[in-house]
Amino acid sequence: MNARPLLSGAVARLAEAGVESPRVDAELLLGHVLGVPRTRLLTLDAVDDAAAARFEELVAQRADRVPLQHLTGRAPFRHLELAVGPGVFVPRPETELLVSWALERLSGVAAPVVVDLGAGSGAIALSLAHERPGARVTAVERDPGAIAWTRHNAGARSAAGDTPVDVLAGDMTDPGLLRDLDGSVDLVVSNPPYVPDGARVPREVADHDPPLALWGGPDGLDVVRGLLATAARLLRPGGWLGVEHADQQGGSLPAVVRAHGGFADVDDHHDLAGRPRYTTARRAG
Repeated sequence: MNARPLLSGAVARLAEAGVESPRVDAELLLGHVLGVPRTRLLTLDAVDDAAAARFEELVAQRADRVPLQHLTGRAPFRHLELAVGPGVFVPRPETELLVSWALERLSGVAAPVVVDLGAGSGAIALSLAHERPGARVTAVERDPGAIAWTRHNAGARSAAGDTPVDVLAGDMTDPGLLRDLDGSVDLVVSNPPYVPDGARVPREVADHDPPLALWGGPDGLDVVRGLLATAARLLRPGGWLGVEHADQQGGSLPAVVRAHGGFADVDDHHDLAGRPRYTTARRAG
């Protein structure tokens, strides 16, 4: 089958279904089926019948709002490509900014100790270990379905030569979590559940992201309040905290951090679209 009409038909179908980036998604799906990068698609004339049929199956699933990353099994994040699928939150590009901030805070710190609370796919923890090889990084995840992906990706990155990341099953709000690290951690980072209960979210999120990674109580900040107690205990004086949040929490989350009383230099940061995206603070004392 000719590649151009095959792609054009897929783009039209995805656009009609309300997919945000129909052409990009169609090209990525066809590239996935054929095992070639998107740039190679421009030089293709024909696609064999078996590949065309497989592509159309995937397009139908994407039109039904199955996440693109679940269909390809991969999610790019900074310099890594992570395995993802049902049961784990798909990492978003916006979170890469939190990693950039974290790397800046670690600059000049010898053998830094880092904890990622609510690690999911491992995107933050594994990126920090990859880009800061001397760091000791611990990734904490409570969801049994998600931690399987954390461990899978951590094993793959270790096999590729990255500094191994410790993966721990645990609740980020547990007062007993990582007691052996109390007062010794240089950086705590988290992309916690922060969606307010009852909020409307895209079908890809509502139907496919795990609930434990999404919902954060009536104002979306219940888990964050517990996280702050854990972070305050783990961090050394002067250690840093970085927490991602929803667009509408650029005022409320910093306020919760200030109200805790254990943090100084509380600041909020915007993403590349100018939306409030993550809050940072330094452990007082």
